[in-house]
Amino acid sequence: MTSTTLFYIIIAIIIINFIVEKVLDALNAKHFNDKLPEDLQDVYDDGEYKKSQNYKVINYKFGIITSTFSLVLTLGFLFFDGFAFVDALARSYSENSIVIALIFFGIIMIGSDILTTPFSYYSTFVIEDTFGFNKTTPKIFFLDKLKGLLMMAVVGGGILALIIWFYEFAGDNFWLYAWALVAVFTLFMNMFYSKLIVPLFNKQTPLEAGSLRDKISDYASTVGFKLDKIFVIDGSKRSTKANAYFSGFGSEKRVTLYDTLINDLDEEEIVAVLAHEVGHYKKKHIIFNLFASILLTGFTLYILSIFISNPLLSNALGVETPSFHISLIAFGLLYAPISEITGLIMNWFSRTFEYQADDYAKTTYKGEPLISSLKKLSKNSLSNLTPHPAYVFVHYSHPTLLQRIKNLRK
Repeated sequence: MTSTTLFYIIIAIIIINFIVEKVLDALNAKHFNDKLPEDLQDVYDDGEYKKSQNYKVINYKFGIITSTFSLVLTLGFLFFDGFAFVDALARSYSENSIVIALIFFGIIMIGSDILTTPFSYYSTFVIEDTFGFNKTTPKIFFLDKLKGLLMMAVVGGGILALIIWFYEFAGDNFWLYAWALVAVFTLFMNMFYSKLIVPLFNKQTPLEAGSLRDKISDYASTVGFKLDKIFVIDGSKRSTKANAYFSGFGSEKRVTLYDTLINDLDEEEIVAVLAHEVGHYKKKHIIFNLFASILLTGFTLYILSIFISNPLLSNALGVETPSFHISLIAFGLLYAPISEITGLIMNWFSRTFEYQADDYAKTTYKGEPLISSLKKLSKNSLSNLTPHPAYVFVHYSHPTLLQRIKNLRK
């Protein structure tokens, strides 16, 4: 195989992926105006349903624009040797392979962010604002951007530097060291994400004493689930959309409720939502997802180790001097189909786990408050209640609202 052939394989993968995504989006869009099933007719009144339809259509059209822009930008960058240009620019500042790689990815990251920020800004301050979701300010928006870039530079840059160092130290066996590094980092982040990362973006306060805390604690004790760290996060400073999540293990285990969730749901519904989350813990879904992620990372790194030293990868992107960072880009583009397959498998597991967690909540608490909470959350986020089955199969990590309600009412 020649580098030219490999180049056109990369182009084909990108274009085919784009076409498949647009076909799925179009199939999904055809169902925007479907009549709501009987079990869901109480979610929206006529005016609210019309609003949800408009929200879906606007996001669908905006998605076509943003994805097409991304496709044209990517293809242009490939056909006009953009990676070779950035590589040459990075090499003009240093001869150290790690420094070159950090400069290279820094330029790519900042350039990409500059180009995509207008779309993100429009989505937040025009689309989300029009439909009453946005609560953030331009100051918070850009501060979030800056914090995200700094975190990526420090954490992402540090991990990348170590992986390249492992490659130079251990050759093709570098993947074992890299896998160990990523596994430790993943475990660490699962343990301490809420304590270390969340405070950079949001304020968390302990849930104050009262009937809600008492009901949560009472439920937790009935199922033998020790839970004394319950926090409220100020999600309302960015959006009206609600959420809740568990994080950490052992002594670091905690539940975090968005203040919007507390405002949107009554206490019975909130406990039902938490019973669902407890179900994930009791059914060992958290452990499964954690170790599945680590295993998939190891598999990907192993495949990378087989091909990373092949100069064809760098040559395919127009770079004559083989280098780890250029080969990493080419590998990522070529690996996309495998990544799609593993994503489909993980989504299937995730949907199965959601049913199991719903069953746990129904058995250990009540099904109806969970149903009413799901309906309220869907209504308040203007969710699509009639998605196309193919779109659900490819993209949904949760069953549809209708599927969950039918399961809960068995």
